[in-house]
Amino acid sequence: MTADDAPNPALLPAGLSDTLPPEAEREAALVEAMMGVFAGHGYERVKPPLLEFEDSLLAGSGAAVAEQTFRLMDPVSQRMMGLRADTTPQVARIAATRLGRQARPLRLCYAGQVLRVRGSQLAPGRQLPQAGVELIGGEAPEADAEVALVAVEALARVGVTGPVLDITLPTMAPALLEAGGVPGPLAGRLARALDRKDAAAVAALSGEAGPILANVLPPLLQAAGPAEGALAALAAADLPPAARAIADNAAAVIAAIRARAPEGLRITLDPVEFRGFRYHVGVAFTLYGPGATGELARGGRYVSQNDEPATGMTLYPDAVLRAAPPAPPRPRVFLPLGTDPAFGRVLRREGYATVAALSAADTAEAQRCTHLLRDGKPVPLTQHKD
Repeated sequence: MTADDAPNPALLPAGLSDTLPPEAEREAALVEAMMGVFAGHGYERVKPPLLEFEDSLLAGSGAAVAEQTFRLMDPVSQRMMGLRADTTPQVARIAATRLGRQARPLRLCYAGQVLRVRGSQLAPGRQLPQAGVELIGGEAPEADAEVALVAVEALARVGVTGPVLDITLPTMAPALLEAGGVPGPLAGRLARALDRKDAAAVAALSGEAGPILANVLPPLLQAAGPAEGALAALAAADLPPAARAIADNAAAVIAAIRARAPEGLRITLDPVEFRGFRYHVGVAFTLYGPGATGELARGGRYVSQNDEPATGMTLYPDAVLRAAPPAPPRPRVFLPLGTDPAFGRVLRREGYATVAALSAADTAEAQRCTHLLRDGKPVPLTQHKD
């Protein structure tokens, strides 16, 4: 291979990218601001390792992301390891083992990177930042409400206002299909029709499935929208017992959210939407940003290790960064060669970044500085030029 044939060192694998200044600093500041909100609500930070043994990483709720997990052999132990594709299963392991004796409910939070085998069509990135909260050991509707609203507050802290909290019931459609005794092939076709939101196909297939589904599924599919209307449709539906319990729980969670939500929070409910992580066993949440900013967070009710009830919310800082208003860059003050270091210490305490000249050839412009130190004071470069 000649030098001309050598691969470009800037070329990275598909779905992986460098984050450069100033975006890397913006993302880090945004994550810490959100973590501050979590800490303010009593969530204590944990830091799981990037790699774990495969059998522990993919236990419990971790099985849901097994297909997205990179695996490699540990040369020390000769055991298979996995590189986390989601942080929630790791927090569940920590809660069940290292923190197993702590009083419940247990409030934990985290921030870190995950790596997935493949991205999605809408989000092709494979390395993703995450920041989230997990509330383990609480099964009251107020627990679900808390994690959803802590996430809303974290978004508000970084300037994202007017999000939509979309609630789904991933166990409702399976409960209805089971109650209706729908045979496997028809159940698969009906599930695909629900997934596509194909109202005509749902109506036709639920008619084939029998009166339980024929009378329930089409109205519930049409009810997706503002939570009040969807709850009214659920209340009016003739639901079998298991589905009625799911509907009653959803109503209780939404009531708990409304009781403490900031004014103007929009809540939507889709009773028969079942996409998302397969480990969700109760209400599931997605937070969408204003306009077309997309999905900013996802979470919901699941069963943690040791069969503990748990609920959580994961925020996606890269998406939140796109939805948040641009933060003003930190002003950079150029300190000419020979400047007394005391001036730099004062400026840094005041929030400036200081860039000290290392040679006479260094200039404020080349170092992308916004200010120049003059007579002990930072002066904008535009004024200095004048």
